[in-house]
Amino acid sequence: MSEFWIYFQIGLKHVLDIYAYDHVLFLIALSIPFSFKDWKRIVLLVTLFTIGHTVALVLSVFGIIAVKVNVVELLIPITILLTALFNLFTAGKSSKKESINLVFFITLFFGIIHGLGFSNYFKTILGGSPSSKLLPLGEFALGIEAAQIVVVFVVLVLSYIVQTVFRFSKRDWTLVMSAFIIGVVIPLIIASEIWGR
Repeated sequence: MSEFWIYFQIGLKHVLDIYAYDHVLFLIALSIPFSFKDWKRIVLLVTLFTIGHTVALVLSVFGIIAVKVNVVELLIPITILLTALFNLFTAGKSSKKESINLVFFITLFFGIIHGLGFSNYFKTILGGSPSSKLLPLGEFALGIEAAQIVVVFVVLVLSYIVQTVFRFSKRDWTLVMSAFIIGVVIPLIIASEIWGR
């Protein structure tokens, strides 16, 4: 049981690490257009992201896929930027329900990209054969899922407070937060090591 908590906590810390805030930024961008009444949809999105993240780690552990670190480190802020831009252009539009399948697919794909960003570190902390890493990988994924739900819950609470106490419209809240996220990730994209080559 103690091994479960070790990998579960690694998953929690992977998401909630203050120095690796890209994961939290993505979750904020993913959840700001939603409210508590959309809880099933946002939990499904978070779970799809976790599934994508886990699939990437499994593919990496079994040596099926390998991507250069600097490429993934550039793609991660780009996924956040694309999510925030999507919110920016769809804020307040009623056709958002029609595009939810696209959001589900993109979230799964972005989970794969984010998982590839962690794959090298994950392989170094686990020894043994690839099949012996599957159980710890599942425990790690549960930690990621729990941490992501905590982040989304906090965003939904802040969203509720901003919209009820401060009387922001849902559209304005989405626009302001999306613009903030874009302002944070553009410097990360510009500062990427990939441009130095």
